[in-house]
Amino acid sequence: MIKNLVFLLEELSTKAMLEGIVPRLISSEIAVTYISFHGKQDLDNNIERKIRLWQKPDSAFIIIRDQDSSDCTVVKKQLMEKCALSGKENTLVRIACHELESFYLGDLEAVANIYQMKVPSQNNKKFREPDRLANAAEELSKITKKQYQKIDGSRRIAPFLKIDGTNCSHSFNVLCNGIRRVANS
Repeated sequence: MIKNLVFLLEELSTKAMLEGIVPRLISSEIAVTYISFHGKQDLDNNIERKIRLWQKPDSAFIIIRDQDSSDCTVVKKQLMEKCALSGKENTLVRIACHELESFYLGDLEAVANIYQMKVPSQNNKKFREPDRLANAAEELSKITKKQYQKIDGSRRIAPFLKIDGTNCSHSFNVLCNGIRRVANS
């Protein structure tokens, strides 16, 4: 059973989001560490070394990175290859399609509650599958009348995101299920 769950993250806003959902997904007996990098390149260049040099036994790793305009299967494959080179097999890679803000657009009720404003209906064609939006951050900024800021917005919205599989962002639901599975392995 794992005792330590280590997240390797592209940026601080992902850490802020995880701090709002991870305590609701896993046992409080599991220690959680968040390691934020300075963008995709920094994350990609340091994954292997960070995992290989990790000293705490009974640890599992979860890497989260935005897809942006890349092919998510190619990105995931490249990250998995770097993980394999570390020599530690207990690693999960998850890609936010296209970007972290897609998670928030998948639960517009949470956004409305935080920003105390009327938002488009989740039934609106654009928001039924937010992972398809290449400009999720821009859409979220429009919806919130430019009140949304990456780190503060992530910190405020995340505790209210539905983690029961009803979020319209498929990649968010896959992330939540992956975190649960790794924590219970």
